[in-house]
Amino acid sequence: MASGCFWDEPIETGPIPATDSNFDCIVVGGGPGGAAAASYLAMEGKKVLLIEKGVWPRDKVCGDAVGGKSLGHVSALGVKAKLESTTHFRVTGIVFSSPNGSEVTVPLPEEDVEKMEAGYSLPRQQFDWLLFERATELVVENGGHVIQGATVTEVHDVDGKITGVEIGIGGKRGEKRTYTAPWTIGAGGYQCPVARKVVKDLAGEELVDRMHYCGGYREYWSGVKGCEGNAGNIEIHFVDGVIPGYFWLFPLGEGRVNVGIGMVLGLMDKQKKKLKSLQASVIANHPSFKERFADAEMIEGTGKGWQLPFGSPRKGEKNQPRRAYSPGALLVGDAASLVDPFSGEGVGNALVSGEMAARHVIENKGGQEYQTELWEALGPELTNSFKMQKMSRRKWLLNWFVGKASRKPVIQEMMTEMIASKEAQENLHSKWFLVKTLLF
Repeated sequence: MASGCFWDEPIETGPIPATDSNFDCIVVGGGPGGAAAASYLAMEGKKVLLIEKGVWPRDKVCGDAVGGKSLGHVSALGVKAKLESTTHFRVTGIVFSSPNGSEVTVPLPEEDVEKMEAGYSLPRQQFDWLLFERATELVVENGGHVIQGATVTEVHDVDGKITGVEIGIGGKRGEKRTYTAPWTIGAGGYQCPVARKVVKDLAGEELVDRMHYCGGYREYWSGVKGCEGNAGNIEIHFVDGVIPGYFWLFPLGEGRVNVGIGMVLGLMDKQKKKLKSLQASVIANHPSFKERFADAEMIEGTGKGWQLPFGSPRKGEKNQPRRAYSPGALLVGDAASLVDPFSGEGVGNALVSGEMAARHVIENKGGQEYQTELWEALGPELTNSFKMQKMSRRKWLLNWFVGKASRKPVIQEMMTEMIASKEAQENLHSKWFLVKTLLF
């Protein structure tokens, strides 16, 4: 990875507040969802405690793509200009390929690309650094505190209402301090302690459903053919041997590429597959990729795995996609299981839910109202993505669809609209629309 950049530097967050301090809101997790929630709260004058388990500079394992829906929040939070001045890859389209080698390129809307609103691809260390630094600035300016390197060891409640947290400074066995607030926002990723308390401990509901969780594995490479430059396509490949799942190439600029593979955990269990060895086999042996990687080099120490909690709807679950609230607490991003089930992108929904949770805290609304608004905003898109994910498990259907799309511009236009437009996504509900578009 690039060195000598500001995102390789530490972030100064100031003194740790005294134990038993009280805040308007405690935010657990300093990734995009938590940083956004803390920032929006501080911008409205709220006294916030933002707690992050890691210490900057820190990496977050991810596909590194930042979709168009993120950019309004990036701008509102005041980091867009700084982000665009740093090394990044401007996404202008998405390449899809099927198991038989058929390929289609779906361009993103030209007007969005021209306005630089189509999306980016850049390392999460870089993206998260910018958001966390900005959150620190806003929180401290408004009388709050930011703590790095602190593990939440307990989430406190009184009669089922979350009242605050206990932390260990420097880890679980570190010095303990306790903080209180009328609201706590859980933004700590798929292992978020607030999510565990809200979903599993208090509600007695399932926290991890392996048919709605994805395993991901990522490496950074340099010198991959076809991934040069600082603008162009990201790639999603449905490769024979990887189905049900996909292999991706997301360029990051200056010749670096995020190379990864993902598969639903429940389906991995059935097939007894290991993602790291599966990816190595694709790179070394697959006819579409072995030549592209012939002169490429993996950047040492960048191979890491993680889990993505999908936002796919659960049958029989009242709170969709999964419970995201209890009295005194709201969940955002991966902690609320909001990762797109088809693309695997989670940053956009983390930012959307972070802003929404902050607004509900500011207006002191109930948690059920937050849950309802969250699903009304994201549910149609997540439901459609789940349909597409289930379709992508069938090799013959992928081969047929991608082959058809590569020959039929109207399907490419439809796919562009599906990616860019919520109104167009609603057409997926119409079987006649799909039949008419695909067959005629």
